[in-house]
Amino acid sequence: MAISSAKKKPMKVKENLGYKIFLVVNYLIMLFIVIVTLYPFLYLVSQSFTSEQAIIRGESGIIPKGFNIDTYKYVLKGEFLSYYKNTIIYTVIGTVLSLVTSAMLAYPMAKSELKFNRFLTPFIIFTMYFGGTLISNYILVVGLGLKNTVPAFILPMMISTYYVILMKSFFQSIPKDLEEAGEIDGLSKFGVFIRIALPLSKPIIATMTLFYSVMYWNNWYNAFLYLSKKQWPVAYYLQTIIRGVGAKEGDGDATSVSANIKSCAMVLTVLPIICVYPVIQKYYVQGMMLGGVKE
Repeated sequence: MAISSAKKKPMKVKENLGYKIFLVVNYLIMLFIVIVTLYPFLYLVSQSFTSEQAIIRGESGIIPKGFNIDTYKYVLKGEFLSYYKNTIIYTVIGTVLSLVTSAMLAYPMAKSELKFNRFLTPFIIFTMYFGGTLISNYILVVGLGLKNTVPAFILPMMISTYYVILMKSFFQSIPKDLEEAGEIDGLSKFGVFIRIALPLSKPIIATMTLFYSVMYWNNWYNAFLYLSKKQWPVAYYLQTIIRGVGAKEGDGDATSVSANIKSCAMVLTVLPIICVYPVIQKYYVQGMMLGGVKE
């Protein structure tokens, strides 16, 4: 019997009417969500470039009216760049330290065979619901001599219990066979963590990088409590600008420029995160581990 060498064509799934209707409705819903999500930001950017007179007349919209960059000049002049540099330093140092400490805490928690996890895991979860009060935290930071120092801004939020639990769940999904194979090849427990667990954890590490960097970038309250003016991050500097303008509303010129300043401050604050997100997105949405063992 002759065997045909012709390649079989892949079967094409026939799309019935119900499936086509589902696709159309799904696309329309997603388009609506995109518009609802994107419109406020585009409106904010447009308002930051809109002239003061157009804002007073209520003509601000998604397209700038009377293109104006005076507000950006006002915000960017003076000490703004030094505050921006402070924010970059705090964000980089804080994110790196948070990732290292969170990963080193989450990995042992993912090992159910470790006896101390019976006490460690409930204790860490307890801190997510009950923590020190503002006064006790302030007394602790001042008592340690950390006020007006960079650690005073970073240490109080260096480890997030919720993010540690997320990393713990991801580490638990790593096949034990891989770790056992590494130990057979002569790796220590720390070597398994560095050379096997972390390379397989790029998606969760990228996600935590985004979360921690946003947390440090937007934080201004720790600066308000612990830092001197020269050490302010840009978020707190812009916060003072917004509060100062808001306090002068009703004074004529201040009222006309307040909307510009608030919009400009928000755009400048969120812009770096928007630039970083596309770089991390490919890991953020990744749904599978970079390797595995089939049994």
